[in-house]
Amino acid sequence: MNRQDRANAVDQEMAASPLPDAAVRALGRWWSENASAHADGTPATHTIRYTPNRWAQITPWPSALAPASCGSDAGVSRAKVASAVADALRREAFREALVATYVWGKGKRGTPGGSGPATLHKILAAEGLDAALPHAVTTLSEHSAEAAYAALHRRVPGFGPSFYTKFLYFVGKTVPSATGPQPLVLDRVLAQRLRSLAQTVGRKTGHDPDGSIASWVWRNGNWSPHRYAVYLTFLHAAARQLAAGDSWPPDASPDLLEYALFTTTWQAPG
Repeated sequence: MNRQDRANAVDQEMAASPLPDAAVRALGRWWSENASAHADGTPATHTIRYTPNRWAQITPWPSALAPASCGSDAGVSRAKVASAVADALRREAFREALVATYVWGKGKRGTPGGSGPATLHKILAAEGLDAALPHAVTTLSEHSAEAAYAALHRRVPGFGPSFYTKFLYFVGKTVPSATGPQPLVLDRVLAQRLRSLAQTVGRKTGHDPDGSIASWVWRNGNWSPHRYAVYLTFLHAAARQLAAGDSWPPDASPDLLEYALFTTTWQAPG
């Protein structure tokens, strides 16, 4: 087998049995601790803190966010971002939709190359952005999340998958994918979770005894459109696996699992 064949073999093994018992138990504990906050089976109340006046240079500024002149911390939930994006899409205000998702995604955190607002300012000034965003939305509505991901992949300088999957995720709340699984957020933390699972499967099956294949396909960024499709298939299958048990809400949305995986760690079996 070459490297890609081995990666495909691990993907197939993970699809057949997505979550090991250790992960199921950890996610069950997460649900028992967070059920009251997510009683509807979604992460809609998941709120990010941000400081509006740090983003004062950013336009257009969504009205759903606190005024950009505000110097104290504010919070924005997934539900509020979804509402802001829905309103922006109705007006074809694609830049506004991007700003809402980016501020939620970055919050108060900085970036290795500078502040979140500075990076967003460069993205908004990039040539091709005004064509890329509506094209991705149309592609999602007419094709699939994988195709919409491909429409944004390496198209806008500085706008990487950790943030354009957030854009696609929230767009998908209003404009569902025509085929295949609905878009979900994929970032470095979630890739690390999938890498750990893939390394466990690779060792058990002999397809990836040293974990190098998992480290290659689930690297920290720049995932291919195919890898995003694998991720979506895995999470949707894992959500169904959890729903069939007794420690997870049976009607929970797949993005609840995405959020839980982001905030939960477990010791993968050797």
